[in-house]
Amino acid sequence: MKVIDFLPVLKELLDTRWHKLLEPSLHLLDELDLALDFTTSVPRVENILKAFNCDPSAVKVVIFGQDPYPNQDHAMGLAFSVPSKVKKIPPSLKNIFIEILSDVGGIPPSDGDLQYLAEQGVMLLNRGLTINLPDKKVNLLWYGFTEQVSRVMADAGAIGIFWGNQAQELAHYFPKDKQILSVHPSPLSAYRGFFGSKPFSAVNRILESENKSIIKWTKQ
Repeated sequence: MKVIDFLPVLKELLDTRWHKLLEPSLHLLDELDLALDFTTSVPRVENILKAFNCDPSAVKVVIFGQDPYPNQDHAMGLAFSVPSKVKKIPPSLKNIFIEILSDVGGIPPSDGDLQYLAEQGVMLLNRGLTINLPDKKVNLLWYGFTEQVSRVMADAGAIGIFWGNQAQELAHYFPKDKQILSVHPSPLSAYRGFFGSKPFSAVNRILESENKSIIKWTKQ
């Protein structure tokens, strides 16, 4: 159970622009608010729904991750992203940067903060939005909530990037020509199909075909 009663409820933390779209699953936020102990989970409560701090109609791409980093200093509410103050970039994110540079070139990143992608219409969404640090578990109610998000984004015409089996459970909501799939970028699997998969140029080709602005995958 949540032990700090004065914390804002999750529904209040969700950007109001998403409320109507996600109405069928808002009750899950109420249930999660009662079930979660925010004192032992990450990210911090104010960052749990950070991926939704945007206009839904501006989302062009959704990158689906798995769980938040099990570390208070790393988890920031955006899948794969870490705050700019983090000195050591996590291995999965390091592999993402390697593939970006190999695929579309650009300037090597100086930190692991991916907010610059979110500002271009790339939603960075974990399947589970919190992880409990003592047992490293995700409350399963999150999966129902993010499943609704995937339906909404697919219906809106977004491109889905699905890395790893857990993310790929949501791919069927997206049309085949809007699905980009590969293994997860973690060190355990990156050499089995993530490296060389060229997801970033693939996204930009789709966006160009729809007369939409492409994503600048590295910081300029």
